[in-house]
Amino acid sequence: MAKRIVLVTGSLAEPRVKRIAEELTDADLEPTVANIGVKVAALMTTEIVERRLKLPEHADRVILPGRFRGDLERLSDHFGTRFERGPEEIADLPAYLGQTARKIDLSEQDVTIFGEIVDATILTTEQIVERSRKYRADGADVIDLGCLPDSPFPHLEASIAALHADGAKVSVDSFSPEELSRATRAGADYLFSLSEKTISIVDEGPAAPILISAGAADMDSLDRVIDIMVGKGRPFYADPILDPIHYGFTASIARYYDLRKRRPDVPILMGIGNVTELTDADTTGINAILMGICSELHITAVLAVQVSPHCRTAIKEFDRARREYFAARKAGALPQGFGMGLMALRDRKGFASTPAEIKALASEIRDQNYRIEVAEDGIHIYNRNGHHVSDDPFQLYTQIDTRGDAAHAFYLGVETARAEIAYRLGKRYAQDEPLAFGIVAETKGSADDAHLMKFKEAGATLKKPSKPE
Repeated sequence: MAKRIVLVTGSLAEPRVKRIAEELTDADLEPTVANIGVKVAALMTTEIVERRLKLPEHADRVILPGRFRGDLERLSDHFGTRFERGPEEIADLPAYLGQTARKIDLSEQDVTIFGEIVDATILTTEQIVERSRKYRADGADVIDLGCLPDSPFPHLEASIAALHADGAKVSVDSFSPEELSRATRAGADYLFSLSEKTISIVDEGPAAPILISAGAADMDSLDRVIDIMVGKGRPFYADPILDPIHYGFTASIARYYDLRKRRPDVPILMGIGNVTELTDADTTGINAILMGICSELHITAVLAVQVSPHCRTAIKEFDRARREYFAARKAGALPQGFGMGLMALRDRKGFASTPAEIKALASEIRDQNYRIEVAEDGIHIYNRNGHHVSDDPFQLYTQIDTRGDAAHAFYLGVETARAEIAYRLGKRYAQDEPLAFGIVAETKGSADDAHLMKFKEAGATLKKPSKPE
């Protein structure tokens, strides 16, 4: 039988809650809307709920507004059924009830990430291991030692040994055949990059080569060196080379497509740095598109670089991308709704309330605590003394009365600054919660957590610090 859920609300929000309840398509849920008899349900007390709420028979769950601060355990005991806090925003009710949400398992992926330390030759072995640990924590599976031209690498062997001792797999990237020979003899796991002119190096040690063509875009040459490795029966990756935008980017994408079409079983690697590093654009979007190409063409390895400051989270982003896209592909779905780890600048549902809804709620407030919300017309701040809207926090400052409370003034400054960022970018804002920037800048909490059983204590938001002993 369908579970009977009761959605408790007030007069102002009742039409919206009823509309959402009517639009639910889950056959396992039987929603009922209960108007508690107050205008703003978030302002009701435990005692009001006990006196006024009339539950239908056999109610399985009672969902209260997320901003309700009453005693859930007491209500559950009083009514003999389960009481819980729902989301803070009505717009999030369908997801809270599982209507659009799905269980997201991001534990699986099928793309190996090589994280390149581009300046390995000028770092000490200790510094290389330290950098390796950060890259591996971000998601790198293999640490690539980038060798610089005309820069000796006397500690190459020691660095490979130290990384292996620390539990890392190692690749070496060099234009020097001599350095590549030293690397495979020292036990490196992979070599970047061998062509048919240098392929003989594979016989000097165990390293699996990343294969490239002998000349620019010479796919025949790449095919010949692939055939050599297939004949040897040894593992390898083929890399048609991703070129920068305006320098053959589109043609290079076509090379990856052509190689996969001609050779469906050949393992392919894509070096993404030529696009992420050489494009003035946020890397989350670039990595999302490149991962889409990898997912469709079954490209099972990427070489990620973090040289430019704007690429400093490239490994972490691609790690998230490979997991979200794997989950989406496994579900036969678009890459939407699988965690939104790459949604750094904007949110799919930026504004939780309309200006009219905020205006209606503000008119019912009877205390002096300031509420801050964001809608399409700007930043709203309101209490019993007034309701003000602006796209500039400085314009709101003259309307705020902190009565000489410096700590409260600081708090409101922080919150309105967050609200402005959310308004400018179209992000979800929830008072007292940090903004969410996906995998790029993870925070301890976010507006996405509003439906969880994590809520602020009743009373002042900013507590005075305790006096030192």
